[in-house]
Amino acid sequence: MNDYDALRDYLLRQKQEEFVLSFEQIEEIIGAALPRAAQRASWWDSLRSPDIQMPQREACLAAGFVATRMPDGQSVRFRKQKGERRR
Repeated sequence: MNDYDALRDYLLRQKQEEFVLSFEQIEEIIGAALPRAAQRASWWDSLRSPDIQMPQREACLAAGFVATRMPDGQSVRFRKQKGERRR
């Protein structure tokens, strides 16, 4: 699964500065199951290894959001970037 355009498009339509989506909600948005790696906090980390192409990270950043996996391990917080430079 390489295509997170649907997630990017969803994020672009959001008016809230910050919100949480469950993995189930994200899977509904992208129309596919998330990989097991999505359970790791590092998989969602927008600031980790900018050299490595990670489509889910690119989709979030392209929409102006930073994603952080929540401590429950089953949801992700999306926070709109403010005045930060995107890579």
